[in-house]
Amino acid sequence: MKSKQSFLYLLAFVLIVIAVSEFIGIQAVKVGSVKISLLPLVFAILITMILGLSIFRKGFMKKIYSEANVGFSSKYLIFIMLPLMARYGADVAPRIEEILKVGWVFIIQEIGNLGTILLGLPIAILLGLRREAIGSTLGLGREGELAYISEKYTLDSDEGRGVLSLYIIGTLFGTLFFSIIAPIMYATGFSIEALAMASGVGSASMMTGSSSALIATAPDMEQTINSYAAASQLLTSFLGTYTMVFLAVPLQRFMYKLLVRGDK
Repeated sequence: MKSKQSFLYLLAFVLIVIAVSEFIGIQAVKVGSVKISLLPLVFAILITMILGLSIFRKGFMKKIYSEANVGFSSKYLIFIMLPLMARYGADVAPRIEEILKVGWVFIIQEIGNLGTILLGLPIAILLGLRREAIGSTLGLGREGELAYISEKYTLDSDEGRGVLSLYIIGTLFGTLFFSIIAPIMYATGFSIEALAMASGVGSASMMTGSSSALIATAPDMEQTINSYAAASQLLTSFLGTYTMVFLAVPLQRFMYKLLVRGDK
């Protein structure tokens, strides 16, 4: 009975946070000539992180942040992300012919995902991480990596904590970073199509932050930006799975054994 009541508290809390975040909406902050878009998703995570601090986690909030609720949330998080794939497909369809003409560029883009291992893994080991480094450097820690790590190790493992930490950090700071870097790159002369493609790194929040910033900079290219970003996102989510399984995982396993002796 207690667990059912606790779950109802969690459900009510989630709906309230979503409503508050949507009410705040997308907020644009202008820093010089750069426009930074703060999405409702960022506000939702900030609210739940702040309320999860020990000073607030008392009484009613203690029931919401119970061990059972946290375990339930981490276990079923992946199912909430599945409708995103359907949305990407709907955005890509109207401009599929134009996108197919430059399809090979999207495929080459996937090789760049190995950079998180080549650069990130040695730094993570240097900072003292061990099994957590496996989850936090396999990729950008988005839906694909989250699904793989949760299936192979579970989210309660060291690897799971690593990928979840990166997921939250990426949602908060990755979105802000892409919102800033996209218009800066456009101002230096990069084409809007190339930047729209680069927006689809496998993260819905990062893609939205980047594409929103580009649309704010070039509103007349809104349809092109959305289509290219969604196509890149869709292919990254699809092809990125195979890149991760057949290239990233073996490379990471080899490098981890090389850098951390004695840890199987």
